[in-house]
Amino acid sequence: MKKYDLLTLGRSSIDLYSANVGSPFEKIEAFNAFVGGCPLNIATGARRLGLETAILTGIGNDQVGNFIKHFLDQEGIVTDWVPTIEGTRSSAVVLGIEPPDRFPLVYYRENCADINLNIDHVDAIPFADFKAAAFSGTAFSKDPSRTAMFYALELAKKNNVTRLLDIDFRADQWFDPRAFGVTIRAALGSFNIVVGTEEEILATFLTNKEQLLIKHQQISAPEIRGNIENAIQEIMLSGVETLVVKRGKDGASIFQHGKEEIKVPGFPVEVLNVLGAGDAFCAGFSFGLLSGWDLYQSVRMGNACGAIIVTREGCANFMPTRTEVDAFVAGYGGL
Repeated sequence: MKKYDLLTLGRSSIDLYSANVGSPFEKIEAFNAFVGGCPLNIATGARRLGLETAILTGIGNDQVGNFIKHFLDQEGIVTDWVPTIEGTRSSAVVLGIEPPDRFPLVYYRENCADINLNIDHVDAIPFADFKAAAFSGTAFSKDPSRTAMFYALELAKKNNVTRLLDIDFRADQWFDPRAFGVTIRAALGSFNIVVGTEEEILATFLTNKEQLLIKHQQISAPEIRGNIENAIQEIMLSGVETLVVKRGKDGASIFQHGKEEIKVPGFPVEVLNVLGAGDAFCAGFSFGLLSGWDLYQSVRMGNACGAIIVTREGCANFMPTRTEVDAFVAGYGGL
């Protein structure tokens, strides 16, 4: 019997989100302080749904690190392997909220703690105690974290831990956006499950910088040109067992070897803030998967969690509980 359900690995941050919803960035008068980062959001969402979750992230010896750690502890997320890394700073994100389609984003990640995770930090984790591990693409963007993630993949595989990749493409976190694809392609074959938007899947095979367009500094929502069918096929050829393509309001699609694409409908809602939707999806999907549900129902659960979070102001702080998800899906005839 495994002691924990899910380990998430990678970035964490203090998230300063505009308190003036609808205001252009330069006219924002106040910010609300939350926490975020793809792995932290997934750990929180999964925990609130009922899973035993832990996180591997780095924090600095600073008040922002204390802020992040306090939140994790309050949520009941296991922080036994969260190192305070001297000489680094905890990460920060600043976001404008201009619904329905403008969410300018600024990262403060120079010498940030979580990108300084190393092999020793990974070695401290008892992988045999976990059912699954969720990795995020940004953690592969720089060393020493990049090497630590490849090493964590090795250990997870050795201990029969289900390995999930949230592609998590953030172009400005890479010295060259094409380097993202080169690195992620090297890791793909070690994952059982890959989850990403169409844009992120295209980014995995980006060969020309001209294919990438970021408007209004929306780092998390790039426009990428390419052939999505070819990119999906390439990911499946890498050895991945299951690919889940997130399609926003249109739900998601499941791809597996030798099987037809399975389309899983979403839940139509009015959007307040799109950030965190993909992480909420991963939390819901992981919950279903680790609860023994089939893929369709697990993805449907992910769609429900994503739909709920886009109606809310932030990410981790607003992840829904199981009771909230059940009440929400009941209005749509259930999962």
